[in-house]
Amino acid sequence: MKYLVVTLALFLMLPVQLIAQEQQVETESHFTSADARQGVAVDSQFVYVVSNFSISKHDKDTGELVLQWQGEEGRPLIHLNSGIIIDGVLYCAHSNYPGIPMVSSIEMFDPETLEHIGSHSFGIMHGSATWIDKRDGFWWVGFAHYEGRGGVAGRGPSWTRVMLFDEQWRVVGGYVYPPEVVERFLDRSNSGAAFGPGGLLYATGHDASEVYALSIPSGGSHLKLERILPVEAEGQGIAWDPFEENVLYTIIKKDRKVVRSRLLQD
Repeated sequence: MKYLVVTLALFLMLPVQLIAQEQQVETESHFTSADARQGVAVDSQFVYVVSNFSISKHDKDTGELVLQWQGEEGRPLIHLNSGIIIDGVLYCAHSNYPGIPMVSSIEMFDPETLEHIGSHSFGIMHGSATWIDKRDGFWWVGFAHYEGRGGVAGRGPSWTRVMLFDEQWRVVGGYVYPPEVVERFLDRSNSGAAFGPGGLLYATGHDASEVYALSIPSGGSHLKLERILPVEAEGQGIAWDPFEENVLYTIIKKDRKVVRSRLLQD
């Protein structure tokens, strides 16, 4: 198996303090999936690959397709954006992108059967929901804003935010991305994120082959950029394997490819 190793030293334009914290992300394997368009989720045995209104379940070791859920275009789901397995449920962030006004929901599926089992609607709220995670008893949800297609006039990528909700989906807090990350979103936005190694929040843009490792600030509202990790991916949703340390799953949309990588830490 051929390994691809990329390092932060390739990004010579980055601030010195980021390059100094060099880490490597090593590609270990990949497989193709017709649904590798929006995001990926993972549990102990399977990888769940998310498209706009379909989900493919693949064997974690072989990549073999095990099961697929296929929705009807726009009825009722329009644009699933990412996925994560929490307490035996596959949660997917969903929006009406590129529709205006932005409308969002969290859609729930049974990982065993891929049956659609629930929905929480935000309605018109904060932006376009692109990812979901849970930490310390709170739901964390990313809401994107765009420049141009799918965006609201006067509210570009800098309006992208991370909102915190309690178990009853009441807003309890929120953060925004630091300017140096927003700049890298270009005219698109934050497509995926998940908590991972070191307790950091690892976020992606829409197209760039990099992941932004962010910490929660001790004060203020801006997440703090700790480092930028080059990865074999093109933005979109990501997933850390909860059963194997430092293993990251990403997708390459144009190739319909799911990539398994490992974060090598000093």
